[in-house]
Amino acid sequence: MRLVVTGGLGFIGSNFVRLVLRDRPDWQVTNLDLVTYAGNPANLRDVEGDPRYRFVRGDIAEPEDVAKALGEDVDAVVNFAAESHVDRSILSAAPFVRTNVVGTLVLLEAVRARAGCRMLHVSTDEVYGTLEPDEPAFTEATPLDPTSPYAASKASADLLALAFAKTHGVDVVVTRCSNNYGPFQFPEKLIPLMVTNAIDGRPLPIYGDGRQVRDWIHVEDHCAGILTALERGRAGRVYNFGGRSERQNIDIVHRIIAQVGARPELIQSVTDRPAHDRRYAIDPARAERELGWTARWAFEAGLEATVRWYAERGDWWRPVKDGSYRDFYQQWYEERAK
Repeated sequence: MRLVVTGGLGFIGSNFVRLVLRDRPDWQVTNLDLVTYAGNPANLRDVEGDPRYRFVRGDIAEPEDVAKALGEDVDAVVNFAAESHVDRSILSAAPFVRTNVVGTLVLLEAVRARAGCRMLHVSTDEVYGTLEPDEPAFTEATPLDPTSPYAASKASADLLALAFAKTHGVDVVVTRCSNNYGPFQFPEKLIPLMVTNAIDGRPLPIYGDGRQVRDWIHVEDHCAGILTALERGRAGRVYNFGGRSERQNIDIVHRIIAQVGARPELIQSVTDRPAHDRRYAIDPARAERELGWTARWAFEAGLEATVRWYAERGDWWRPVKDGSYRDFYQQWYEERAK
């Protein structure tokens, strides 16, 4: 298998590349990544010397960069490359449209031009919008109802991918996942932000009352699902991946505080973001039934292991938080503190 992974220096992408190189020893992996703020070369430092791995720096929204990465002989493309943080999309939507929509279109056109090439497009449960407390979990048939510029850009990309499957017969599979957690997650997301701040005794900024509900999936379970969908998924089909692990954000923060040994007084309520979705929940029954996939990590065990990883890997996250992240953090959180 000659595989191209886009966004392979990011959180989920780097975990996927590592999984493929470990479990598919005869595969060749090319990683196309622009190395933006969340694309960290340190995420894949351990595979840089592997002869099966090739890195190409480039932008998925630039056809020349995509052509360079794909070449003429490519069997599959897995698209992780995305602007992915809701808060940043509220500050500026344009980068999300360029990468998530235009970039996906460029990839689809490139795959369309290569006979026998499959594309798996990685999406998110946020395209479905928000759920009320008593509503059933999202299925693949749930209407799309995005509420943030980020979610709208991902929904647009999903629809493009599915339209290329129907109109042009492109071999495309779309996956949608619930909130990921685990090693190498950029510390602007809830769990790594709370863990690293708690370790340093810094404030723990929580939106509003903190009772937003998210369904959590360990990144290793998600990556296993993507690999299974790549190999066994039906063209033109959507597969949801979730951990069946709904938790309130504030409860997760209290668990982190207890494990780190931090003070509960560090919790700081900040003004809620606009149109903040109250609840997400994924029903992964189709993936379980059709692909034989199941999530293996129980949330409590996964969270404990993740907190331990960050506690032991200050060498990874401290340089990240010393860089460009600081300006965003100050603009978004510290200036919104009540």
